[in-house]
Parts: sequence; structure tokens; C-alpha cells
Amino acid sequence: MDFFQKLSEIAGDAPHCKNEPMSRHTTFRVGGPAEYFVRPDTGQLPDILKLCRQYGVPSYIIGNGSNLLVGDGGMDGLVIEMGADETEITIRDTVMEVPAGVLLTKAANAAAEAALGGMEFAAGIPGTVGGAVTMNAGAYGSEMKDIVSSVTVYDSYGAKKRIMAEDMAFGYRASCIPANHFIVVSAELKLYPGDREEIFARMGELRKRRMEKQPLEYPSAGSTFKRPDGYYAGKLIMDAGLSGYRVGGAMVSEKHCGFVINADGATACEIRQLMEDVIQKVEQVFHVTLEPEVKLIGKF
Repeated sequence: MDFFQKLSEIAGDAPHCKNEPMSRHTTFRVGGPAEYFVRPDTGQLPDILKLCRQYGVPSYIIGNGSNLLVGDGGMDGLVIEMGADETEITIRDTVMEVPAGVLLTKAANAAAEAALGGMEFAAGIPGTVGGAVTMNAGAYGSEMKDIVSSVTVYDSYGAKKRIMAEDMAFGYRASCIPANHFIVVSAELKLYPGDREEIFARMGELRKRRMEKQPLEYPSAGSTFKRPDGYYAGKLIMDAGLSGYRVGGAMVSEKHCGFVINADGATACEIRQLMEDVIQKVEQVFHVTLEPEVKLIGKF
């Protein structure tokens, strides 16, 4: 029995297929086919990981695909899209337990409905809780590390463990998750009592600021580059004269130069080339090396 037949047995009714276009699963809306794809229930993960080990098939975990640039040549191995259909949020007093596949916007709205503050900053970030924990996502002066109390993960052998916040090694857009090949199952968030109307008002204020300042009308992966020490990536790019700079259908947003956007049917190669051009120009002009916040995976 081949790998895909075995995968089908484990996945059952969970969506799974061969040659799935990754353009359907990334916010850049680009990317070639994944050799294998599955959107499993969390309980199926240990068996799927074991199957990958048995057959020597590489696996890659994604959430909402909001921080990925997948090559036009696609990806070898199995792409596992985490928990998109498992969205049950549990709230006990000021503690909220959220499955990894839940979108941050949904989690923030659930917190606000329960009159719990602390998640307002995350309401407009276009990712999942699992992805946000993995990269310690943040905005407007707050980060996931400010609200995470513990994270439940599977290791690469399918063993489940709970990691307390102090052991997560949170840093700027970083955590212990990638280096240890952990898969986030859920996160426990410690929030605080607040006024429901004030929380929603704050979320609305931040949403308005995003709409005014960010090119949300175009496919992108959000902020394309990490913030260099002592600088803002967007200002460096703008001051280097790169506002509106294009490579094919890829463009540096004129609305916010920190965003590389898919302006007109861009390919992954065009987006990557534009990113490389931006890094080179900023280095040349300011002697500052920009580092991508977006992860590049697959075959370009």
C-alpha cells in the first residue's frame, strides 16, 4: 500500500488530496502544488506524523498561510493544514483555551464578547492562533507572549506536551516551536476583565488604522520584513526610493512600503526577486540588512 492510500485510511472524511495548489492556502495567493495535502482533525496528527516517518515523507505544518511564500514549483511531501475546522473556544474566568486552527480575529472577537481584554491588538492579524504563537506575532506594541500562559504541542513523534510561557523562548517574531519541530495544538491565553463596549471600540479603532495605512485590498503576507534594530523597515524602503517598485505583478505597496503585494497576478519568483531587490537597495543606501519576516518554502 502506498503512502497516499495509508494517508487516506487515517484521514477518513478529513480533506486530503494530491497535487493541491498552494495558491489556495496562502494569503499571497501564489504557490505551486503540494505533493500531498491534508486538513486533519487534531487527534489524527500522531498517526499522520508516524506515517510520514515510516515512508520518509517530509511534512510541513501551515495555518492560514499568512506568513508564507511558496515557490511556483510547489512542495515535495505532505502539507498539513492545522485544525481549520476545529474552532471550539473554551473560556474559564479570564483564561481562554483556543485550538491552533482558530483565526486570531475569531479569538479576539470571542474574548471581547466575554468582556476580556488583552487580545485587541490581534484582531486584525490575518493568521491562526497556532501560527501567531509560533512566530510570536504582534502589532501596536503588543505580542502573543504578553497573553500566552501555556501552549500544548505535539513533538515530531506525536507525543503531546504542555509548554509553559516561560519556557517558550519568546523573542521578536520567534519562539522555541520551529527549532524543536513542535506542532501547536492549542494555546491557553491569560486575559483580564474589561468593559465589553470599550474592548470592541478599541478593536474598531485598530481596524480603522489598519484599513487606512495598510494595503488590505491586495493579496500579501502582511509586513514582509522584520523590524531592524533602531529602524522601521517600511521607512527605509520608502526612503530608498522603492515605493511602487515592481517586478512583474509584484509591487512594493505605495500605501505602506513595508508590504510587498501581489498587485497583478504575480508569481512567487517575482515576489522573491522583488524582496531580494529591496534588500540589496536598502543595504546599498543605508548599510542596513533587512531580514524577511515571510518564510520562503518550496521550489522556486
